[in-house]
Amino acid sequence: MISTPVFGITGWKNSGKTQLVTRLVAEFTSRGLKVSTVKHAHHNFDIDRPGADSYRHREAGAVEVALVSGRRWALMHELREEEEPPLSAILPRLAPCDLILIEGYKRENHPKIEARRTESASKGPLSPDDPHILAVAADHAIPDETLPVYDLDDVSGLADFITSHLSLQSVQS
Repeated sequence: MISTPVFGITGWKNSGKTQLVTRLVAEFTSRGLKVSTVKHAHHNFDIDRPGADSYRHREAGAVEVALVSGRRWALMHELREEEEPPLSAILPRLAPCDLILIEGYKRENHPKIEARRTESASKGPLSPDDPHILAVAADHAIPDETLPVYDLDDVSGLADFITSHLSLQSVQS
């Protein structure tokens, strides 16, 4: 198990999760924290393109392909016939940091904020069935919500909520 604090942003498709996560990363980074993220994708995705050398390595059967340059590196792991790994198997593979923000992973047991937007309002709220959802960030009023409700654009307030819940120490200069 890792000791790095973890906090998630969950919600239905088009609920504003990605925008909120990216804004929170920028907010925590401005506070002097080193942040990593994990995003769950529900579909087949590819960060490589056909014809690239690394793509050809994977197509030939490599289980893992590392791409390394002077500016960044990436490690791609092909599951082939393996099951999707649980979040608990991915977290220890991340380099040390101050905070890990998780996008998606509705059914995992880490603390979360549920994002809600009117465009995704046709789906019911997740919080009644998930005790790990501790607050809601929405672009509309939710008068009957029992959890703390933040405006989806209140990134500073949401970061303060996460900071307080995880007892994070900012390193502002």
